[in-house]
Amino acid sequence: MTDFSAGSANTCYRHPDRQSFVLCQRCGRTICPECQTPAAVGVHCPECVREQRMQFAANRRASGGPSGLTVARRKFAMLDQKGTVVIIAVSVLVWLLDQVSGGFFTNLFAFNSALLPTQPWRAVTVLFVHSTFFHILFNMWALFVFGRMLENMIGTWRFVALYFITGIVGSVAVAFLDPATWVVGASGAVFGLFAAFFVLQRSLGYNAVQLLVIIGLNLVIGFLPGTNISWQAHVGGLIGGFVTGFVFARTRNIRQRRLQATLLAMEAVGAIALLLARSAVTFG
Repeated sequence: MTDFSAGSANTCYRHPDRQSFVLCQRCGRTICPECQTPAAVGVHCPECVREQRMQFAANRRASGGPSGLTVARRKFAMLDQKGTVVIIAVSVLVWLLDQVSGGFFTNLFAFNSALLPTQPWRAVTVLFVHSTFFHILFNMWALFVFGRMLENMIGTWRFVALYFITGIVGSVAVAFLDPATWVVGASGAVFGLFAAFFVLQRSLGYNAVQLLVIIGLNLVIGFLPGTNISWQAHVGGLIGGFVTGFVFARTRNIRQRRLQATLLAMEAVGAIALLLARSAVTFG
């Protein structure tokens, strides 16, 4: 019998130590199972596959076909709850990176009113850092449930404004009621979603008693000893949510869009002004 292993034509061109009798259907080179990519007829080697993909991309660009980035943008545009999805994705990513880095993002983003004069961004970035797995699990679950419903009701940009305004108001409450304390988490903004959803449901004539019970139970949990929960942020978020929800309910008419945007801007500026005032009183 003939010893096929003795000839280089019977070994993989990328792995000379591996015997093979399979040829690439395009170039005819011998390839081992690891280097084989199934094709319509036979298999192709890695170089031919790469060449085909490059040619396909060039033809698509020449013909004006959509690029991969364009396709991704179109898929994102088809999402009904973009704001909710992006906030959850960023929060989860930050939490994972924080676990890997040993708390780098917590040290950078956590809120403490004592740092307001030099690091005011923490009043916002605190919404994206969480302590434990169950901490982020509860907040993201609540955001997923109520965020999608609210975003469908009021639209993406109003929802994003609601989320960040109520989160900042939560930081304001912490600065006034529990100064110089480290706080992490999006629960202030989540409670803001609860409150805004309650106001909007009531304004539309729906029975929101069950939601009020949920808000009350979650608020009470924050006062229990040993829970290590910032009830101050919850109270602040509720206040911000009730106010913002009232603004949305009273300015639903399309002709009131400018008034609505003005009131939201005033609410955000007012919350920031309170933070600055608290900082000036304490450290000025």
